Amino acid sequence: MLIRKLFKFENAHIVRDCSTQRCSENIHGHSYKVEVLLESNYLDNGQMVYDFGLTKLYIKELIDSFDHGITLWNGDDSAYIEAMKVHSARWIELPVSPSAEQFSRVIYLMVERVLECTKMCNGEKEVKLHSIIVHETDTGYAQGFEKDAHSELMGKIALEEIIFSEQVKSEWRDPALWKKLLDRQLLQIPSKV
Repeated sequence: MLIRKLFKFENAHIVRDCSTQRCSENIHGHSYKVEVLLESNYLDNGQMVYDFGLTKLYIKELIDSFDHGITLWNGDDSAYIEAMKVHSARWIELPVSPSAEQFSRVIYLMVERVLECTKMCNGEKEVKLHSIIVHETDTGYAQGFEKDAHSELMGKIALEEIIFSEQVKSEWRDPALWKKLLDRQLLQIPSKV
């Protein structure tokens, strides 16, 4: 069975080296919609694949990290990166250019790690991430699967190279969330969400 949860965020970026001059040379923003698709052949004690309420914890927090911020590519001009960090307290730096395609891969890896680190507590079994769909506009989206997220042909993404600004981290329920995920520590689910 496949389930889907939709998240939204507003974000600015530049996608260098793309064909469109407006996109490659100018900071611009989008109203992103992100679909997280989870699958399992089993249902939990509540007869669900995965309680949608659980997605409001760590998955939503990480996706919300992009909201009202700027996403930077660490391969961009260093003066530009530093200027953006001076003028915006909410930023995320990625090891890949922030296109919709790369967003789908980055978010896939982040959600995958959350699922790996979450101690299931209600009989959930074999819950897997099916794919991530990132809608950059109403008419265009990119859908990333496991093979895409881990593809070196599309550009290696090391989670350790994803950097969140201090303001972003301070807004998480647990400011050490990203460090815990990088260290593969178990995430506890509260008894009631």
